[in-house]
Order: sequence, then structure tokens, then C-alpha cells
Amino acid sequence: MRHRVLVVLSVLTLSLLLPAAAVGARSAEAAAKAEQNRIIAYWTPARIASAQPRDYVRNDAGKLIPYAKPGGSGGTGSSWTGNEPVELRVGRILFSSGGSNWICSGTVVDDAATNNGYSIILTAGHCVFDGSDGWSYNFLFMPDFDDDPNYDCAARARGCWTANRLGIHTNFHPSGFGPDAALRVDYGFARVGAGNKGGQLDAEVGGYGITTATIVNADVQWAFGFPAEGRYKGKDLIYCTGGTTPDPNLSGVYGMNCNMNGGSSGGGWLLGAANPSGDENRFLSSVNSYGYSGLAKMFGPKFTTQTIEVMNSVIGTSETANTENCNVGTTPPSGC
Repeated sequence: MRHRVLVVLSVLTLSLLLPAAAVGARSAEAAAKAEQNRIIAYWTPARIASAQPRDYVRNDAGKLIPYAKPGGSGGTGSSWTGNEPVELRVGRILFSSGGSNWICSGTVVDDAATNNGYSIILTAGHCVFDGSDGWSYNFLFMPDFDDDPNYDCAARARGCWTANRLGIHTNFHPSGFGPDAALRVDYGFARVGAGNKGGQLDAEVGGYGITTATIVNADVQWAFGFPAEGRYKGKDLIYCTGGTTPDPNLSGVYGMNCNMNGGSSGGGWLLGAANPSGDENRFLSSVNSYGYSGLAKMFGPKFTTQTIEVMNSVIGTSETANTENCNVGTTPPSGC
């Protein structure tokens, strides 16, 4: 009789716990959806029009000048006419920082899992954190922007994806962009949940892995982004390609001939000599970080095992000695 009573009590306890757990899960899901709706509603046509490129040019003295335009000749920057998967995975980013609105570019990463409820976006560190303004918020990613260059999330074929967690390297915090140590790690990651139309982004469009291989000057790389100044209009996927060159003043970064400008920051670099159109076996090697005034080149950080560490810290919930993270569920985020 005693055993029977215990069994009955266990069943009753389980029946009470399951609804509570289900309610908690539904509550969390509802909160995430409400935050997504808030971010999408924030991006009105007026705010989108006010958004400025979060790009920098470095002068000969090593000072970073915001929103300046690179110059010079000899750079390349052509409209991408290839097909999937590049155009699917490289997208436009909108975000807020310091009370203003900004534009960057980003790329979907292969995080080795497609059924975990989230996806990872690679961009520049200065697109997710600023030394004066802190963490970015109202972070919105629009994949396949080349095929579908509009900001109406309801009308976009692949919708919009909002970030709930951001991550950078500790050398980028708290100074932000500027010091040499920060330039060498100017990469950041954003974790996004389901899109406004449901689904999981990397399950829909795939993603590129990250390489930490040694890259020499003879190696060819491809840079992608959505520049929005001068002859570029911000809605066309632009690419540069060529042999890797060093920064004349700084180690730990790559360069290539490229005249992409404002709005291209954070766009991914792919390693490989052949045209990457339709080639799934590609790896991200850097991001568009900065240029020099009067020099038609783009520079980006060399990825290392610590880059993977930062990505993993965004995927998970804990920081390491080389990572800084922020859950961005508030406006602006607090407690980070």
C-alpha cells in the first residue's frame, strides 16, 4: 500500500511540474517574440534613413577617423553577380549605439549545429561595441540583402533576425576601436533566434566556417559587404578579391586592394583563389575593419583560436579570459 501511495504521489507531482515548466517555456518564448517585435517596430523608415555607416579610416599617425572615406586609386570593388551561397549569407545589419542608428555588414557562420534554436552572425567588433557608447542594441540582420534589398521585414522573403547576445574579444573592451590591440581583434559575433517568419537562419541559408590557418601574402581572399557611399548605393553586394598584403604600420592584420567604403564594415572575407560562387567549401578568414585615407585598401584582423573562443562564448552563456559578452534584451543593454 505504501509503495502504491508513493507512486500516486509521484505521478501527481510530475503532473504539477510539467504544466509549470511548459508555462515557463511559453513565457520565455513570448518574451523573446515581444522583444523581436519591438526591435522590428523600432526600425521605421525615418530611423533607417538616419542610420550612418559605422566605418573608420586610419591616418598615418595611427588615429582612427570615423565615417571618413578612403581614397587613392588601384582598388577594386565590383558588384557581385554570382549565385548562392554568398549572396544568401552576407547581409545588412542595422543597430543602435549611443542614441544614434548605424549600418554595418555581416555573414552567417557555420556553428556546427542547425537545430539548436539559434544562429551566429560574424561582423566587426566596432559594430557590436563602442568604447564611448557601450554595447549595440536594436540589432537587426537581413540576410540575402542583394536579392531582396528592402527593409520591410514582413515583405522580405527571408525576413529579419534580431540579436539576443553579442560578443567581442577582451582586447576590444573597454577601449573599443582604436588601440593597436583592438584593431587586431576587430571582430564580433551576434546570436540570433528565430526569424520574424520562424525557422532557423543557418538551417535555411547555411553558413561559413572560420579558419585560423596561416595566410601568406600570395594567398587570395575575397571580401564582401554593402558599401553605401559615393558610387555605391548600399543595396548591392560588392566584393573585392586579390592577393593578401600587409598593413605597413601594424602586424596581426591582413590587407587587400579594395575601395569599399561606408557600410561595408563587418563584411566577411573568404579564403580561396577560385570564385566562391556556389562553392560550399569556404572558410571565413577576416572581416572588413578599416582603411587608410588616400589608400585604396581594406584591412581586417587575422583570425586565431581566440576568435573561435569568442564565437563559442556567444553560443553559450559563459565568458572566458579572452571574451566579453552582453545579453541585449534591454534598450540600451544594462548589466554588461
